[in-house]
Order: sequence, then C-alpha cells, then structure tokens
Amino acid sequence: MHKKMGGSYRFTLLSKMIIFICLLMVIMLVFLGMYTNTKYSTTITEQTGQRALNVAQSVSQMPEIKEAFHTESPSKIIQPIAEAIRKETGAEFIVIGNKEGIRFSHPHEERVGEIMVGDDNERALQQGESYYSEATGTLGPSIRGKTPVFSTNGTIIGVVSVGFLLDDVDMTIGSYVNEIWYFILLCIVIGVIGATLISLHVKKSIFGLEPDEIGQLYQEREAILQSIHEAIIAVNCDGYVTMINQEAKKVVKLNGLDIGYHIDDFSLHIPLIEVLKTGKSQFNEEFRIGQDSFIVNSVPVYHKNRLIGAVSTFRSRTEIEQLAEELSKVQQYAEALRVQTHEFSNKLNTISGLLQLDQTNEAIDYINKESKKQQESIHFFIHRISDSYVSAVLLGKMNRAHELGIQMTIQENSELRLQLTEEQREGFITIVGNMLENAFDALQDSDNNKQVSIFFTDIGEEILFEIDDSGPGIAKVDEQQIFTKGYTTKAGTHQGIGLVLVRQTIEQLDGSLSLETSELGGACFIVSFPKK
Repeated sequence: MHKKMGGSYRFTLLSKMIIFICLLMVIMLVFLGMYTNTKYSTTITEQTGQRALNVAQSVSQMPEIKEAFHTESPSKIIQPIAEAIRKETGAEFIVIGNKEGIRFSHPHEERVGEIMVGDDNERALQQGESYYSEATGTLGPSIRGKTPVFSTNGTIIGVVSVGFLLDDVDMTIGSYVNEIWYFILLCIVIGVIGATLISLHVKKSIFGLEPDEIGQLYQEREAILQSIHEAIIAVNCDGYVTMINQEAKKVVKLNGLDIGYHIDDFSLHIPLIEVLKTGKSQFNEEFRIGQDSFIVNSVPVYHKNRLIGAVSTFRSRTEIEQLAEELSKVQQYAEALRVQTHEFSNKLNTISGLLQLDQTNEAIDYINKESKKQQESIHFFIHRISDSYVSAVLLGKMNRAHELGIQMTIQENSELRLQLTEEQREGFITIVGNMLENAFDALQDSDNNKQVSIFFTDIGEEILFEIDDSGPGIAKVDEQQIFTKGYTTKAGTHQGIGLVLVRQTIEQLDGSLSLETSELGGACFIVSFPKK
C-alpha cells in the first residue's frame, strides 16, 4: 500500500485511490443518510398531524356528535362513538369537548367531564380554524389534530382533538432510520470493495507505474523523440496526429498545423491512412516533399490486438545515399589494401623461397621484374591520372583482378588530367568501384579468357569512362531492370544495390550511362558526365 522512499514512507497511487474514493463515498452516504433521516422525520410528523386532523374533521362532521351537544348528557352519546372511532383509526386519544373545554369523551372514562389540557384550543374555539400541533396532555407529548364543531346554524359549539403520542411517532421514525443506516453501511462495504477493484484495474492499465514515474517516462520519451535524427509522425486510429517531433517539423511545412489535426491536412503522401486501413507495415517507401526525397517506414500500433494508431519515420534519401557511398568507398579502400597485402605477401614468400634455395640471382631478377612492373604501373598512374584517389582505386582493383585470375588492362591512351571536385571524385570512385565489381562477378563463372578493359579520358567537354568485359553479357530482358533497386541476376541476399548507386550517382553528376556489346564479347558500359 505504500513505498519506502529515502527512509520515509509515501502512499502509492493504489492506496491513494482507495482512500480517497472510500472517503468521498462515506462522506456522501453519511450526508445522504442525515438528509434522508431529517426529511423522513419531518414527513412522518406532518403525515401523522394530517392524519390526526383528518380524523378530527370526520368526527366533527358526524350528525350524531352535533346532536349530542344539545342533549342533557352529551358524554353518554359521544363517549362510545369516540372510543369506537379511536380504536378503528389507531389514534391514542379522541377527546371531544364543549366551548368551555369540558370533556365529553376521553380514553380514560374517569376523566370525562374534566377540563381539556394542552392550552391549544383557542384557534379552534375562537377563530374556527382546523390545524394540528404538538402539545403535552394528560397522556404525554402528542401530535394533535384540532377542529371546531359547528351547530346547524354555523356557530361553534365544541372542539374535537385527535392525537398520536410522540413516543409512538419516534419509534416509527427510529425503526426506519435504523434500516437506512444498515443500508448505508452495506453500501459503504460494497463501495470499499468496488473502489479497491477499480484502483487495481487502473493500476494494471498503467502497468503498475506511479504518477511521478509516468511523468518521468513522459519527459524521457519526449527527450528521446526530439533527439532522434529521423522525422517521426504518429496518428491515432482516426488519423489525427498525436505526435510530431522537431525533425519532422523541419521537414514538413506546418502552416499552423500541429498535434490534433488530421494527417490529410498536412498534404503529405506518407501511407499512414493506408496502414490504418490494412493494419500492415510498409517499409522503404519513397516519397517527395518539395525537392527533397525521403525513405519512409510506416508501422501500425496495436494494444491488446486492437489497432490504436500508426507511426511513420522518414529520413532524407540523400543522407542515406551519401552514407551508402561513404561505406562503399571505405569498403573499396579496405578491399584494395587487402588485395595489395595479399599480393605482396605472395611475392615476399616467393622471394623468401628463392633465397632459401640459394637462388640469389633468380630472386634478384624476380625483384627487378616486379619492381619494373610496379614502377610502370605507378608511372602510368602518376603521369596519366592527376587524382590520387582515383589512382588508388584503380590500382587496388587491378590487384583484385590479378588475385581473381582476371586480366585487367587500362588502355594506353587513357588519361584523366583534370583535377576533380570533391563531388566528382566521390562519384567517380562509386561508379568505377561498383561497375568493376560487377564485371569481376560476371567473369567468375566464365570459361572464356577472363578480361576486363578500361578506358577513360577527359578530352573534350565531358569525362568519359568505359568498361569492357569478356563475360556472358546482359540479356535483352534484363537491360531495362538492372538499375532497379533489389533486381539482380546473382545468387544470395543483399544484392541489386551496386548499379542502383551507380545510376543515382550519375544523375547527381548530370551524366549519362549507356550499355553496348563489348568487343571482348561481354558487356560494355559507357559513362559520361560534364567537367563542370
């Protein structure tokens, strides 16, 4: 019911709910009981007084009673009639007296002929009113109904007093009040049980968390959502926006729109409404906002197998492509270093073997031969290619081809003397790296002489790059689809990405790409893009 915090105890949400609900219910029921008791007591008193008055009025209208007043001994006629009526109505007494207050009837016959007690007859005898009042007579405190007795000519000749003892009235009220309080006590017990069950249900629905814990989680959630680099928009099951982080606000032109508006008001083309209708996730969907392109992931949100909303996350496609390009370049650099390391390790092993066999001259010849070959390659790259990054990639790919048993040659008249911009350099590396890897893959299962020929030049207004291979080529049916994301003719997963990056990079450089049949028998890719 409570938790210990820093050496002190504090009530939990469950205990607070039970206490406050029960306290509120007890206060309300007690006030209701008090009001009901007061109202019922007043009502019973009024009803008893009205009942006494009705009996008194009925008796006063009886002809026998009126005629008896003119006889020599009225009590002989009036007493039997009054007692019979008293017993029939359950009244405590019916006293009939003359104008001087002398009794003609009384429950105790010996008191007939005495003066009426209570001093409350004046209004009936003098003013002719009918009323009820509380007074104390010979039988004790009582509620009395008083009414005058009129003669045939309309003069007041007597008074009728019908009474019910207050003790009897109080007993009737008390028995009813006890029933009310028993019922209220039962309601309190049921209310305590109900309050406990309600509190347990509420506690369960909020996963047993306390209000301060919920507040802390909310603040953490807001901090996390606002710090995420991806744009996030969430909607409820009716399509109204329930959350939009700062990154999404930067991307979407709100124009006064915010949380609480329908997603259609934002004029976005993200598939949140479709996800709400189908209940199925959609991943890697592409859409545009103005001139920017984004990749969207939309997923439904369920609670106890009931769809309660959907969430979309979207990120700039340009950033994703730049990241992919950076990873591609890193991979290519790493691959080039790995190939060179492997190649030089083989050459060192060969030299070591010759020296161990005491074949010094052969070792020196081998070193001179490899040195000459390396110098020729380095001389070519230094004098024909001004960008060292491009030279490094081509050199690494040549070593990679040698390792794979592929004869890779660069045509002698190739040259790239233009100093590339950062964007051109990165684009060139992406294009060359992915296209050469595709050419190597195409030659893996080829039984022909495995050859790859490269030609590049910056003579003229464009940079031209051409790759030929002796592989099986590309079928006509595949020519229109090879640049589609996910499409591949290779086995395995995570394929169909390289040529997509090539196409996107060429578009960014305002270039063009064409496919022809190579003179070597395979495919020939020709890439060109402007110098500026």
